[in-house]
Amino acid sequence: MTWPKLPVPWATDELARGPRRWWDGPLDVEGLAVGSVAAAASAANALAAARNSPWRAFVPSGLVGASFGSIGRLRVAGEPVSGWGELSGFFRTADGWIRLHGNYPHHAAVIRSVLGVTDRSGAQSAIQEREAARLEETLRAAGGIAGAVRAPEVWRAHPHHAAAIEDRQLVSIGSSTGATRRLPSSTSLPLQGIRVLDLTRVIAGPTAARFLGALGADVLHIDRPTSPELLDQHLDTGFAKRTTTLDFGDEEGHTVARSLAGTADIVLTGYRPGALRRFGLDRESLLADHPHLVVVELSAWGDSGPWGGERGFDSIVQAVSGIATTYADADGTPGALPVQALDHATGYLMAAAALRLLTRRPHEGGGSARLALARTAEWLLHHPATATQVEETFDGPDCPLWLATSESTYGTIEYVRPPLFVGDVPLDFPSPPRRYGQDPPEWWLED
Repeated sequence: MTWPKLPVPWATDELARGPRRWWDGPLDVEGLAVGSVAAAASAANALAAARNSPWRAFVPSGLVGASFGSIGRLRVAGEPVSGWGELSGFFRTADGWIRLHGNYPHHAAVIRSVLGVTDRSGAQSAIQEREAARLEETLRAAGGIAGAVRAPEVWRAHPHHAAAIEDRQLVSIGSSTGATRRLPSSTSLPLQGIRVLDLTRVIAGPTAARFLGALGADVLHIDRPTSPELLDQHLDTGFAKRTTTLDFGDEEGHTVARSLAGTADIVLTGYRPGALRRFGLDRESLLADHPHLVVVELSAWGDSGPWGGERGFDSIVQAVSGIATTYADADGTPGALPVQALDHATGYLMAAAALRLLTRRPHEGGGSARLALARTAEWLLHHPATATQVEETFDGPDCPLWLATSESTYGTIEYVRPPLFVGDVPLDFPSPPRRYGQDPPEWWLED
């Protein structure tokens, strides 16, 4: 079994075990999924070794497949959760197709306002009279989330591709600060005693933070009170962390947020480029004030080029980059990846980068990494699926052993475990999702 190497210096496939294919489709989604988790596992093992911990993990590929589809397998009090809003999805336009993202109420409100409609049927009627690229621009200018469906060659001819995607690294590592800080020994988990401030949203960043929490970190997730996370999203990604809300524009909230960032070890950010700069919570400001930090930034499109300040989600990147046309039906209707692999893979690569940079901190100081969903999509588009199919086996994604249950304030939750085994024991999350936003904005771990 051979998994393709990801173009980052610390990626590895040596830790992966299990079937090679389980999803149908023209692109090697399995390779991206297992490669990204293996990179994170390798980084966790290296950190454990550096802290004199005997902890070591490997990656069962079938569990990776289950984990990448975690929200579809999630059950709360026996019921599945809802994944998509009424105004999310593909819509036919006068000259092709467009994909909208209306899961969040404020984004759905923009769609309704711009189109002058109240429901999906009305949206389709209005959209079929519009040109895809122009509607994309109009909705984005109004604060909405939209992506005109493009073929891969059309996307590669787009000015933003040349400016921010083409020939760019999948994970961009910044220079070390030189502000070294020791890592005490750990008697167990790789991130025992480490603080992680999670300033991310949706799936990719929260997946990274959830994984770091499973490795023993004290993870605190912060949202702004005016933009709460969707409950279903919180139930999927809220394991192994606490959540609170702070208004960064309020003097007291800003002071608390800055204090938490300065006393963290790792800060993950997932807002569009530039959005946190005015609060001093961007990469440059954080490292200037607190050079011991490891800062990992995520964006949809990269932080340069014509779309450097644009919002975007996995589904929209798939539409724009050519994945949707690559997965199109025979009649030309655009399709999608079997799971939101751009989000999940980029999340595990964020975690891998954070772990590697933390391992280097005692010798090189703090540092940073930047990732973009569109660059992950670019890697995937250059890696077609292998011809070898493996029939469903006991250790494929549907293996019931990948699931666990826990009692929470929301009821009994059935969920997919983290995609690692330690010896012959599957890793698990230390806690289920807590009541959203109700934790105090402080660390559990003392200095």
